[in-house]
Amino acid sequence: MITNPIGVLSLSKREILRFLSVSTQTIFPPLITSTLFMFIFGVAIGSRIDFSSTGLSYLGFIVPGLMTMHLISSSYENTSASLFIARWHNHIQEVLLAPLSYFEMVLGLLAGGVVRGTIVCLGVYLVSLFFGPTSIQHPLLLAYFIVTISVIFSCAGMLGALWAEDFGMLNMWNIYGIVPLVFMGGVFHPVSMLPQIVQTISKFNPMFYLVQGIRFSVTGISDVPVIIAASASFVLSTGVFFLTVHLFKIGYKLRT
Repeated sequence: MITNPIGVLSLSKREILRFLSVSTQTIFPPLITSTLFMFIFGVAIGSRIDFSSTGLSYLGFIVPGLMTMHLISSSYENTSASLFIARWHNHIQEVLLAPLSYFEMVLGLLAGGVVRGTIVCLGVYLVSLFFGPTSIQHPLLLAYFIVTISVIFSCAGMLGALWAEDFGMLNMWNIYGIVPLVFMGGVFHPVSMLPQIVQTISKFNPMFYLVQGIRFSVTGISDVPVIIAASASFVLSTGVFFLTVHLFKIGYKLRT
């Protein structure tokens, strides 16, 4: 429950302005990367791939995957960098001493990750319109997945920032965990194209359901029922949020 809305809004504003002030590092790079992916894979190579069995062009298939990939990375990078630097320079104490509950602290800190992830995700979609018209089939469902996925990885970024002792450790979760799982989650390929054993393993990859949720929201096509993807997204976002609140409450690596 929020008892200090002004404090939460102030902390949220600080986090949002922090990444907007360096938009050339936080907003534009993923948009440029997506443009290159769409041109090289979607246009140059994708035009030669027979993707008719999926009901989509290859470009139409990878756009939701790219939206999910950059939504995840932007949300994670924003909060992980913000909280780790706050710990590193010890100005996290200003937040801990503020008249905010631990719930409100986490809410304010993750706001930056959610807003940055949303801007980048929708920016990738807008870039895709230059390569071909793509209408969003389920806009409300897309909004749901954008919010829940950005909450998951904004909180994951804070968990990584609490755990890390140096900048090398800060990137380990992203490099060795998140990125491989995202790529194997069906960003660039239908899971049905993989060997049967890999298809089975993919069902245990949480990123698979998140990618499928965004893909269904945009195209109306998915490899799994959307209710399963929506449920997975809700459970993960709720669980990781309250885990983050708990770690703030016990002061895990915050009061040393």
